[in-house]
Amino acid sequence: MSMEPIVALEIGTSRVRVFVGEAREDGGLMITAVGDAASIGMRKGEIFHFDSVCTSVETALRQAEEAADLTINEVYLAMSGSQIESMPNRAEIPVDGEITQEHVDHVLRMAKEATLPADREILHSIFGQFSVDGLLGVTPVGLVGKTLAADVLIMHGIHSRMVNLVRVVKALKLEMAEPLFSGLCSAQAALSAEQKLQGALLVDLGGGKTDYVVYAQAKIADAGVIGVGGDHVTNDIARAFRISTTEAEALKLQHGDAMVSGAGRTRRLPLPAAAGEVPRTAKLSDLQTIVHLRMEETFGLIRARLQQQKLLPLLGSGVVLTGGGAHLKNVTQLAEKVFGLPCEVGVPRNVSGLAANLAVPEYATGVGAVLHGYRNARAKANQARSVWRKIGHWFGVD
Repeated sequence: MSMEPIVALEIGTSRVRVFVGEAREDGGLMITAVGDAASIGMRKGEIFHFDSVCTSVETALRQAEEAADLTINEVYLAMSGSQIESMPNRAEIPVDGEITQEHVDHVLRMAKEATLPADREILHSIFGQFSVDGLLGVTPVGLVGKTLAADVLIMHGIHSRMVNLVRVVKALKLEMAEPLFSGLCSAQAALSAEQKLQGALLVDLGGGKTDYVVYAQAKIADAGVIGVGGDHVTNDIARAFRISTTEAEALKLQHGDAMVSGAGRTRRLPLPAAAGEVPRTAKLSDLQTIVHLRMEETFGLIRARLQQQKLLPLLGSGVVLTGGGAHLKNVTQLAEKVFGLPCEVGVPRNVSGLAANLAVPEYATGVGAVLHGYRNARAKANQARSVWRKIGHWFGVD
């Protein structure tokens, strides 16, 4: 199947990444290039310095173009930010008889037209299920009933903040294929169909924020953003030990642990010291406690939301962690303790290319955005082929 390369742009708090995907001859997807640059000008997934972000994105774009030997003109933009929220929305219409496709289209259109404050804009309207006279999860066309209802999950964000991310794309003379919530992209890449069916919580641990997506009975039941990420852990360490954030990040990467160990109470770590300062040390258990408390808080905020919505009992597949924070030592053990569910680290699946370099949790968002674009392109190609088959049949050449 011949199609143009699919390109995804992920503008994160810590890194900017560009992923290029191309169709294989067998119909699968292959990632042929990745551009990666430090993200400057971002905080909690949102822009605070426009020109710096543009420079970071341009660096990652040029890397990807050189590696893939192509010129990038269009991107799928994976976006997040603490302002992105979700809410369930339901529309119901009277039918009083046999339900037709026109009824279905009408109620679904109504359900997707949520009333939001003036400063907010819909990012996604995600279909959940239909119900007829209160019977949930039905395929309604052809059934008889008095009322037809549709449930959707509306994802929305502050208009100006989302527009600023889009303006980065436009400033670099690129077309935007579609804006996408980064948490949904991660779930697209890291969760299997079986996990979605059995129910799963995906948590993407980013630098400045944490995305989460909940699947229950193969449908997206909830999604959102917690404004806490790996940078918060780093800042906690810097304040506690009176060191720079750069030094704190290095300490976290080398010795950070989401669980407090008995051995950590006796082992001491040297702390960075400027020339002429008295050398200092800290107990490893103190570092572990700092990391543990912040990560426990992050997971706890998500757990509270799921408890409120009675979703925890529906997560038969447990918890899947993606994002750079998934590399933190014992983070799956802590997640299992907080959620009371099995937990694993998720990596992109159902793609090839770049050998084992793709099998890392921080690539889930970008690869998922390419997968989304690829499936869109395949659907359009199949639709076009179907139209041409019909035309050929009309003219007797099929």
